[in-house]
Amino acid sequence: MSMNDFAVLSTGRKIPLVGLGTWKSELGLVKQAVIWALQSGYRHIDCAPIYGNETEIGEAFQEMMGPEKGIRREDVFVTSKLWNTKHHPDDVEPSLLKTLKDLKLEYLDLYLIHWPHAFQRGDTPFPRKEDGTLLYDNIDYKLTWAAMEKLVGKGLVRAIGLSNFNSRQINDILSVASIKPTVLQVESHPYLAQVELLAHCRDRGLVMTAYSPLGSPDRAWKHPEEPVLLAEPAIAALAKKYNKTPAQIIIRWQTQRGVVTIPKSVTQSRIKENIQVFDFTLEPEEMNQVTALHRGWRYIVPTITVTVSQTCHFHAHHPTEHYSLVYLTH
Repeated sequence: MSMNDFAVLSTGRKIPLVGLGTWKSELGLVKQAVIWALQSGYRHIDCAPIYGNETEIGEAFQEMMGPEKGIRREDVFVTSKLWNTKHHPDDVEPSLLKTLKDLKLEYLDLYLIHWPHAFQRGDTPFPRKEDGTLLYDNIDYKLTWAAMEKLVGKGLVRAIGLSNFNSRQINDILSVASIKPTVLQVESHPYLAQVELLAHCRDRGLVMTAYSPLGSPDRAWKHPEEPVLLAEPAIAALAKKYNKTPAQIIIRWQTQRGVVTIPKSVTQSRIKENIQVFDFTLEPEEMNQVTALHRGWRYIVPTITVTVSQTCHFHAHHPTEHYSLVYLTH
């Protein structure tokens, strides 16, 4: 990757436009995937404790990074996230320290609040009542943010940011922030272009990161009638024109918009392909053509039954939608 393949955070630091996502990357496979990624030129790895694989990713870091190993720690951008049960200010630093221990790192380049809502404190990732409904906490995410800011002062993280927050919630954080969020990570792909949210972020100095950028085709809960992004004819036509894969066209569309993209794969050939997107440029009308595929389609739509007040606090994008938390790990 060249220096042109980065976005610049408000802190002045660079974040590689393509990173390796690790959500749904199984134990026994994720370590090798991270090693292949680093060998293929990736310098950005996206992690989270709820993915259940940070310890194995740490083993890959230990093998690949450090003096005399060819890759310096300071050249790899590592992101992780604070889970919903750890929003209480007293839990923020211990949660980060656990992630650092698992990843075998002394600091993170970026630490995100994973979701804007909080679950009941504790070590059960999805705390539930006897009837199976989730147990929530009413801790204000602005208090969580204040605790996140302290991590920067201690040198434990280089930057902090948000994930799955909407425009109003971003403004909430900005209204109290001493250290502003640098990144917003959300689902984004041609069927969910996030044009308005991207503009909101740009206006406020946040870089957007797109998760599930290829439509998350390996989800266990796929609906047989859902649209298949990688089979979209307009994208297939561009792939043929540029002699690229549909995935490469989609990733290139995001990077040309200045959106950081973190496709997940544990397949060596796809890991290599997904970063080979900087040797061609889509024409402006082709960029517009891909953006016009937007249909407001979310592949990552967890369902939660909650009270009205909790719903308002929870929803990252659709305040009127009812979510269930079966899939809420991204």
